[in-house]
Amino acid sequence: MSRMAGRFTRVEPRFRVRKLVLGLLSDLPPKNSWTIAEWAGERTPDGMQHLLGRAKWDADRVRDDVCDYVVDHLHDDQAVLVVDETGDVKKDTGTVGVQRQYTGTAGRIENAQVAVYLVYSGRPGHAAVDRELYVPRSWTSDPDRCRHAGLDQDTAFATKPELATRMVARFLDAGHQPAWVAGDEVYGGNPRLRTALEERGTGHVLTVACSHEVTTGAGEVPCGHPGQEGAQAGLAEALRRGRGQGPPFLRLGSHRPRRPPTRESATADPP
Repeated sequence: MSRMAGRFTRVEPRFRVRKLVLGLLSDLPPKNSWTIAEWAGERTPDGMQHLLGRAKWDADRVRDDVCDYVVDHLHDDQAVLVVDETGDVKKDTGTVGVQRQYTGTAGRIENAQVAVYLVYSGRPGHAAVDRELYVPRSWTSDPDRCRHAGLDQDTAFATKPELATRMVARFLDAGHQPAWVAGDEVYGGNPRLRTALEERGTGHVLTVACSHEVTTGAGEVPCGHPGQEGAQAGLAEALRRGRGQGPPFLRLGSHRPRRPPTRESATADPP
């Protein structure tokens, strides 16, 4: 906690954020302001809610401190960055970014808030190092709604791969260098993310649809179905290069549906 203590100018939020972090790391089954405050010995959740909603502190600088801490303590020359999204099911319509959309948390379309996360994963362990909230067009097209929820009214829509690109760029700009970046087909199917990684010389293993045709470090490799000779050869070459002969550039084809079919449709935003 000493690494980030200077991000809080007042002593009260500095002490309370320590309780918050310990509460998040505890074995409390539901974790929210009420349960963490009670666990920390506070009579009401007012202090925790004030810390998270109204107290003045720079969340992005704290994020950078956490990232540096994770890399220092879980350092691995072969560590991988993993990008993926997850959601929190909500009952209200006022939580920033909430709308009816698919969330893996529930395995179906629900009223949910979705965020994209960047995880540093190595042999000593793994931990999240960055996050970006996914704000759908139903929000970004309504400046009044954004302003009422505390968002900048000029907030622009960004796809999940665009959010992932921002986070990976921040990680690399901080001087950290992963062995490669991994992600599922939401991210592998986006040419801008792949191009950004290739331009920076960052290896990546990204899933794409089985119909996708790609060029890999092993040459022309059809995606096909898992188990086909082309995909196997591409994977073997990527792993060989990842063991000290350069970063792997590979997209693996997959035909397993990422989202189950449903008769109910969510708001038609791109991933």
